[in-house]
This record gives sequence, C-alpha cells and structure tokens, in this order.
Amino acid sequence: MKNHYTPRRVVGMLLGISIMSFGLILFKLSLMGNGPSTSMVIAIADRIGIDFAIVMVVSNCLFFAVEWLFNKKLIDIGTFVNWFLIGPLASLYERGLRALWDIPTDLLSRVLFMSAGILVLSLASSFYQTADVGIAPYDSLSITLSEKTGWQYFWCRILTDGICVLITWLLGGIVGIGTVICAFGLGPFVQFFSNHIARPLIWNEKGTE
Repeated sequence: MKNHYTPRRVVGMLLGISIMSFGLILFKLSLMGNGPSTSMVIAIADRIGIDFAIVMVVSNCLFFAVEWLFNKKLIDIGTFVNWFLIGPLASLYERGLRALWDIPTDLLSRVLFMSAGILVLSLASSFYQTADVGIAPYDSLSITLSEKTGWQYFWCRILTDGICVLITWLLGGIVGIGTVICAFGLGPFVQFFSNHIARPLIWNEKGTE
C-alpha cells in the first residue's frame, strides 16, 4: 500500500464507495441475492426489524476489531470511509428510489436490476481497489486469515463468504444467483474497469500519479 495520499486517490476512493452503495441497492432490489456479507447484513436487519445501514455499521465494528488486532497494516482512511459511509449511503439511495419510483418486481425487471448491479458494483470496486487507501473491514478477514494460516487467499475468501451465506440462509434471507455472481463472477468486470477507467483516471500509464 502506498504511504501517501493524492487528491485523485482520495476522490477515486470516495467515488468508488459512493457508486458501490448504489450497486448494492440495485442487487437488493433485484431480489436475486446480494454479495455474501451484504446478504447477511440484510437478512439480520430484516429479522430484527431495523435499517440495514445500522446493522452494517455494527457488523463492520466486529470485523474491524479483527483487522485491528491481527493486521493493522491494512487499515487506512479508506477502511473508515467504507465502514461508516456505505451502509447509510445505500439506505439513502434505496429510500430515494422507492420514493420516486414504484419499483417493478417482474422477472425481467429483476434481471435488469441485477445486470445493472453487476456493472455498477464492478466499476465501484475498480475505483476503490485502484485508489489503494485502505482495506474494508470485511475484506480484511480473508486477507488476514490467508496471511496467518498460509492458506491460499481464494480458499480463505470462500470460507468467509460461505459463513455469511450460511447465516443468510439460516435467517431466511435471499441466497440467489446474485449472491453467486458477487462471490465468483465480478473479477473479469472489475479487471476491465480497472484497466480502462480507474487506472487511467487515478494513475498514469506507468503506474505513477
């Protein structure tokens, strides 16, 4: 992780998190499943009857405790912005959309929401990752587990995501094709947006600011 900030990196991180919040809501409105950790948060919020933004902030507190105890080097400004901004922003986006639009629930509309969510979330992830100013509390879990155990990151991520999916299912939350796509299918899209949009805007072709 680079050890200094520039306006482009900070703006890239903020833009990524803002777009990411909207992408999460598109997945939520599709009713076809969200990313594993987000699905778990939504399921918990629905079960106890409170806004999912609150549950997201609280759950990030728990994830951050692990990050703080075992992998402080992953913590930076982006960690805290992700922690406190994504949930409230997503909740704000959802309230705004529902107030302005009678959200359709037919199958075609749901597929369109999910498809848009894939593109929006991938674009957001490309900005957030390219900015490189801190790892989100949840994302730090699999990285830390890999570093501490020597297991491949892929399997550590499968483990953490799998636990989230199991909790979602046990709570009666939605586990669908959107969950699978978020867990396994965003990589090529994120790479495309990173190469063609995020890196050219945040870094020049030689990888310097």
